[in-house]
Order: sequence, then C-alpha cells, then structure tokens
Amino acid sequence: MEQRFRVDLRGVVDLLSQHLYSSPRVYARELLQNAADAITARRTSAPETEPGRVVFEIDADGTLRVHDNGIGLTEPEVHTFLASVGRTSKRDELGFTRQDFLGQFGIGLLSCFMVADTIEVLTRSVTGTPAVRWTGHADGRYRVEVDDDARSSIGTTVVLRPRAGSAHWFAPDQVRDLVRTYGHLLDVEVVRQAPGTAELRLTEPRAPWEIDDDPEVRRLALLDHGTQLLGSRPMDVIDLRVPEAGLVGVGFVLPTASGVGPAGHRVYLKRMLLSENATGLVPEWAFFVRCVVDTSVLRPTASREGLYDDDLLARVRESLGAQIRDWLLDLSVRHPDRLAAFLRVHHLGVKALAVRDDEMLRLVDVGLPFETSRGTMTLHAFRRGAPVLRYAETVDEFRALAAIASAAGTPLVNAGYAYDTEILERLPRIDRSITVRRLDPGELAARLEPLPAELEAELAGFLRVARDVLVEFGCVPLIRQFDPVTVPALYVMSRQAHDQDRVARDLAQADDLWSDVLSAFAEVEIEHRPELVLNWRHPLIRRISAGPPGATLRHGIEALYGHALLAGHHPLRAVDTAALNRSFLALLDRAFAGPPAGGGTGAADPPPEEMP
Repeated sequence: MEQRFRVDLRGVVDLLSQHLYSSPRVYARELLQNAADAITARRTSAPETEPGRVVFEIDADGTLRVHDNGIGLTEPEVHTFLASVGRTSKRDELGFTRQDFLGQFGIGLLSCFMVADTIEVLTRSVTGTPAVRWTGHADGRYRVEVDDDARSSIGTTVVLRPRAGSAHWFAPDQVRDLVRTYGHLLDVEVVRQAPGTAELRLTEPRAPWEIDDDPEVRRLALLDHGTQLLGSRPMDVIDLRVPEAGLVGVGFVLPTASGVGPAGHRVYLKRMLLSENATGLVPEWAFFVRCVVDTSVLRPTASREGLYDDDLLARVRESLGAQIRDWLLDLSVRHPDRLAAFLRVHHLGVKALAVRDDEMLRLVDVGLPFETSRGTMTLHAFRRGAPVLRYAETVDEFRALAAIASAAGTPLVNAGYAYDTEILERLPRIDRSITVRRLDPGELAARLEPLPAELEAELAGFLRVARDVLVEFGCVPLIRQFDPVTVPALYVMSRQAHDQDRVARDLAQADDLWSDVLSAFAEVEIEHRPELVLNWRHPLIRRISAGPPGATLRHGIEALYGHALLAGHHPLRAVDTAALNRSFLALLDRAFAGPPAGGGTGAADPPPEEMP
C-alpha cells in the first residue's frame, strides 16, 4: 500500500538543495556514508563477518545501483527509518554507539532526490528476516513491500534513475571522481563497475600519514602527496595529532607566500571527506600551513561541509598552533638551512606569532633579517653594544633619516612593515638589558653638529631671510653640518610639533562645539614647529647663503623646502604645493633669462606661420 511522508517532502528537498547542500554532488557522499555505516554496524555486531565492500554499479541506461554488504534493515526498521524524515536516532535504536558512524542527521538519503525522482532501496537484514523493497518518490509518496526476491544476500542496494537534466551526475567518470574524492580513505573496499570497463577500486589501503617507512622516505612520500593536493611541492611537512579530538594528519608548509587570513584545510571525518576548504582549524597566524587531517570527534555542520565552531575546535586550534610553533623552533636548532629558506618566504607568519609568543620572538631576534641603517641584519646582531634600540615607525621615515641618523651616531631599524613595531617593543621581554625607543626626528636634529659660533653669526642675515620665507609654512630654519653631504636640506618634525600640528588641523576643520574643546589642547606655553635643517657641507647651501637678498634667494629657500618635503615623503598641503610650483617656475625663468645661445639678438622667435 502506498503511503506518504509525514512532512512536505518537496519543501524538504528544496531546503536541502538551496540552503543545506552546496551542490547535488553530495548525493554520492551520502550514499557512500550510509553504506559505510551499515558495514560498520555489521562489523560491530559480528566482528568475524566478511570484509566490507561497496559497489557503485552503472547500467548502460544510466541507472546507478549502490550495493553494500552491511547490516541491512528489517521491515519494521524500514518503516521507522525511511518513512520519517530527519530521524537522528537510527543508529542508536539499532544498538550502536553514534561515535562509530559517519552519519549524524538521518536525512542524507533524501539528498538523492536532488538528482532522481525515485529512490528504490532493496535490503535484507542480518537478522534473517525476509528482504524488503522500499520505493520513495519526490512528490512525497512511498511504498514498502516484503519481497524476498528483492535481494538475496545480507546488505542493501540503493537504485537511482536520473531525472531529466541530471544524467551527467551518473556518468561513469563523474561517479568515479565523486566517490574517490569523498571516500578514497575509507577502510572498506569501494569499487566502480561500468559497461565496457574493468572493475575499478576507488579506495586506498592507507592514509598518507599512516606511512610507516624510514622517516626520510615517509617525509618524501608525504611531500609527494602534498604536491598532488597543492599543485606545487610543499616546503616541508608537519605531523599533527590531537588525541582529544581523535585527530591525526599532517600540515603542508606552502612553498610560496600567501595572504594573511583564514585558510582552507582538507578535513576528513572518520576517513570520509568532510571539506576541502574547512576554516578555523589552526590559528590565523599559521596561514602558511595547509592541513590534511582526519578526526573522529569534531562535530560537522548540518551540511557536513564544515566544522562546528565549539569549545573542542578551539582547543584543537590551540593545540595545532603549538605543534606548528614547535616545528619552527625545531628548525632553528636542527635545520638552520631549512629555517632560512622558510623565513625568506613566510616571514610574515613568523612575525605574527612573535607578537604573542616569547619563544617565537627569540627565533625572530636571532633568525629574521631586518632593514637597518647599518645594512640588513638580525636584531640580535644590530643591538650588540647598543643598549638603546631606536626605530623608525614608517618606511618613508626610515628612508629619509637612516643615512643621517647613522652618521649622527644613532643607528636606526626600519619598523615600517607588518608587526615590526610590536616585535621591537616586545624585545625587552627576552632581553631586559635593552631599551627600545621610537626615533624622534627632533632629537636627531639636536644631535647634528652645529656650526662654529662666529660662522653662524656671519649667516644671521641669511637665516633672517629664511625665517621670513618659512614662516608662511609654519617652519623654522636651522643650519647644521652632517653626512651624507648629498642631502642639502632635511625637513624634521618632532613629536611635539607633530602633535601640535595635528591639533591645529583638527581645529581648522571642527565645528564650533569641537573647536572649543580642541582649543584647550591648542593652548600651549611653548610652540614647537617643524625645522628645515640646512646642511652646511652641501655646496649649494654655501652658495645660496652667500647670495644677495632678493627674490632669487627667497625662491631658492622655497625650493629647498619643497625638495626636503618630497625627499622625506611628507604630505604636501596646498600652500606647500603652491610654493614648490612658484619657486620652480621662477628659478627656471631666471635660468633662461639671458641672451639665447649662439649670440642672437634675443628677439622673440617668429610665429610658426612666419618661419622659413
């Protein structure tokens, strides 16, 4: 007698296809999962039974038959489990521990309605009862019949005939690829049978991490496996194990730099592929590792395409992070050549870890090169004999000041890249003898060599003109002598001047309410201004300072000011841009103001139409 499901099956199938499963391809996974669970159940009840075997048989007309030699179902069990959508206790009611099985939600068989209009189940129970035929339709009808001829041996057969437009899901190559993708690590024999081809085994005898050969042979075999997964050979492989989660596997170190952020990992649940792109398995700083793991305890999401983010997953993430960190520390001790190769590619990940972890900070200190005013070297080498470690917080600041700071006896570290500032500020945790300080350009200017008093007195007139010119830009002139001699002028803004400038800019843009608030911060007893430090060792500065007062001198000072801003990568305000353009054009005009080359009269060139 035909009956109907106890829910709106069409609605359930629509929910599965549009909201739960990402693709109809999961039908193969669900069939494989049910078969593997049935075999596990039979092994549990009768350990001496025949080896488990699953056959995906494809007929010439495209019909797919999936046979297993699992525990099978009786007629009452068919009524109970196949007629009730969403029953989650099927395996429990059969008397088996849920953790032994792959399935969790009791609705996997319904995924087949995404590719077929009818599902036929032929099953014979290990209990010796007659075989049963169950036929379900996508419109909600189903029929249960006792048919002892439906199946002669213990186990279950699922029969699917493709619906219109779904035949490609049952193509022999497609079935082969889907089953191999999801189930190649299952410890049961899974084969494909198709017309005109030999029987093809789709499962492997052991997982890659179960290789127990010589350690170096095993490592090379794992690297070969990683090459197949990643498309390029990994730099290294890390064994991973978290007994609490029944997790075992490996992590492959990527051969090229990758972006910071969540990475996708290949996760198996009881040897069945759960996801090829699972996130949250390792800490975000470990983005240079791609994991391939199998777990028996971690919870899958409802779609069985990801991991449920719970407390256990958080502990797994912490444990795997510790194992990756230990691998790095082991490299620093036993394989310095491999560590150097790794750091060249993945320094960003190591830095991210060093911000939180003192052991990794020590590794960065002695193993990771930094850009400094003394050249590229490790922090440990840089700070020898230098109890105060000064750094520039931006790349532009470092490039503008590095040579000058070094000449002034203030060696400098470039901390303008990701995590560098945090790493430098943490160094006293591992070496209490040092002091780390961000460079104040104002302090640097104060350390530059002053001119003799009598010479500075001779330049008083020039400095007076320079002050008059620079007052428009909120800047004051200063003459010092420093190396490198190739730098004519240096624009220096001390921390105090920077803070006052920021308040002034905010005050200019604020409304009346915030203007009153910010004015309190602007009322200071000492006004700190940026300085234009002129280098007396540069020949151009000597020539300009000796020139007569006038427009040319003023334009020359404006040009030096604009050049110093550009050389130091400082932002240009509208007034700065106007001065730079004005001085450039004025000096260019003066350079070409004399008589034309060749002794001409200096008359204007004739218009184009009058030229011979």
